[in-house]
Amino acid sequence: MTLTQKRLVILFIIALIAFVMGRLAVRAMMNLLIGGTLFGGNFL
Repeated sequence: MTLTQKRLVILFIIALIAFVMGRLAVRAMMNLLIGGTLFGGNFL
């Protein structure tokens, strides 16, 4: 695997993690505004 391929794979992994974290941040903000549990479960 060449250096360019390694860079592309690492970039893809970072982009995937950033996408997931971004979605989770949006859900957390909406959750604070609307109220409720973040992951859908009932903790009480």
